[in-house]
Amino acid sequence: MVANRPGTPRLLRELNDRAALDLLVQQGPLTRAQIGEHTGLSKVTASQLLSRLEDRGLVSVVGSQAGGRGPNAALYAVVPSSAYVAGLEVGPDGVTAGVADITGHLVAQVTVDPNGADEPVRMVHAAVVKACRSAKVALSRLSAFVIGTPGVVDPQSGDVQFSFDLPSWHEGVLAALRTDLRRPVTIENDVNLAAIAERAYGAARGSDDFALMWLDRGMGLSVMLGGRLHRGRSGGAGEIGYLPVPGAPLPLGTARRVPADEGVTESTTWGIPTLAGGYGALVGADAVRALAHEYGVAEKTAVDCVRAAAADEARGGGPFLDDLARRISYGVTSVNIVLDPGLVVLSGGLGRAGGLPLATRIEEIVGRISPTRPAVAVTEVDGNPVLRGALHAALVKARDDVFSAAGVS
Repeated sequence: MVANRPGTPRLLRELNDRAALDLLVQQGPLTRAQIGEHTGLSKVTASQLLSRLEDRGLVSVVGSQAGGRGPNAALYAVVPSSAYVAGLEVGPDGVTAGVADITGHLVAQVTVDPNGADEPVRMVHAAVVKACRSAKVALSRLSAFVIGTPGVVDPQSGDVQFSFDLPSWHEGVLAALRTDLRRPVTIENDVNLAAIAERAYGAARGSDDFALMWLDRGMGLSVMLGGRLHRGRSGGAGEIGYLPVPGAPLPLGTARRVPADEGVTESTTWGIPTLAGGYGALVGADAVRALAHEYGVAEKTAVDCVRAAAADEARGGGPFLDDLARRISYGVTSVNIVLDPGLVVLSGGLGRAGGLPLATRIEEIVGRISPTRPAVAVTEVDGNPVLRGALHAALVKARDDVFSAAGVS
């Protein structure tokens, strides 16, 4: 690794080049003088650096900036087409794929209906090809793939261990995808990717310690500690749907997929069997919709019920949100007592729909029954948080590769 090599002139050039490229991605376009100001490099060193990066095709002049009495200063920016990445969200109802250039600009986003076919390699390949066609980017130009999927991913092998909603996703799928795409592929738990997006773009910006509670058809949890995801030894950290809580039967000892003939309409879950017991039986979509109907909030789906209640707290919505917040607080309190993250972000369809009215109630309840009171916030990530997290993770990998100083003399 670069950090373990002696402080040679070559190493210093590599470090300076990477610092300038990261700066241009974050703040560009910039002039040579501005790059020098931000990095502490002299004008001569900054000029040499920019010449090297231009020769590698990583930066180019994109305009000029007037200043003083002399000639206009050239503005430099990272060349967007120097690399592309793909991010995917895989679920039981389809695959959403996005292609972004090295600057992070989303070039294309598509969704592919599986049409009854759940073979992982075929599904992913079809989505990636469609996204590449839309972006007018050859698949061979993609530098990294990150795929978000419900279920447990082994932290050592990076392979899927199991996924309730995607029974065909199992051990061996990672190698098959890498063979098919002939590119670096990473599989990550979908809620973990949502947390990555939240830290990069959302309510947890700048936070090294926080928890993200995903509330949708089912629920999940992601924990960031010291700026790193906590996956657990086997990758099972965050399967909070199994948490034993008051008012719900104990969870099953082994996971099962709930059959359709048991009356499930919207909650064969993203990784947690919501009707089998535990926390999932209280805050999964079916349970939330049933609770809403008890209070006269009779929208068709759980998300619609929560959204309607948050928009009209005065007419039935308030009592329903009070009861829902109490249920959700069981899980938030447990996480807070064990980890004390300081910040809990509500995400997923239900979390977003509840908004500030739900978050405020949860924070107050947790503060009353917990030794510390975490801030409870609502997600601020625009668009699809799992896809955005996948693209962000892919960009980090691609930049480490593309922006490395291989070939710098």
